Amino acid sequence: MSLKKTTHDFKIIGSTEYIEIAKIKDIPAKIDTGADTSSIWASNIDMKKDGTLVFSLFGPKSSYYTGEFLESTDYKAKVVRSSHGDTQVRYRVKLPLTIGGESFETTFTLADRSRNNFPILIGRHTIEGKFLVDVSKSAVRRQKNPKSPQLNQELEEDPYKFHQKYVKQKGVK
Repeated sequence: MSLKKTTHDFKIIGSTEYIEIAKIKDIPAKIDTGADTSSIWASNIDMKKDGTLVFSLFGPKSSYYTGEFLESTDYKAKVVRSSHGDTQVRYRVKLPLTIGGESFETTFTLADRSRNNFPILIGRHTIEGKFLVDVSKSAVRRQKNPKSPQLNQELEEDPYKFHQKYVKQKGVK
């Protein structure tokens, strides 16, 4: 007889959560069921001559940056394809994670996430078998982009000019 988990056996988390990584608390993370692996913002990534991987979590401009260097001899490399189709080689390390009141060790790729809205992305391999994601729930309240109302006003006033300014020029300044 095979026992299967029912939905009542899983803890429910939202599309964003505050998590703890390596004793750093209340870090906003995006839960991305479309991503295979989890990724964390890392900086100062270097390799010692003895093969020890050295890195810092987050970057100097982040409020979560401690300046502490972490070391690992238990790491792997992985080719990662971004949602934009770009590929990179990233190191993968195991880090302690607490999410939804559950603590466990999981694998993260080290990446420069300085331009992302969230310094950590939690992929499906991390949450698989542990959590269900309710996309109507979100622990992290993000501010709306203040440019959106202005953009829509410009669009309504002159659609052609709007198209030339933003779409053809590829971006918002």
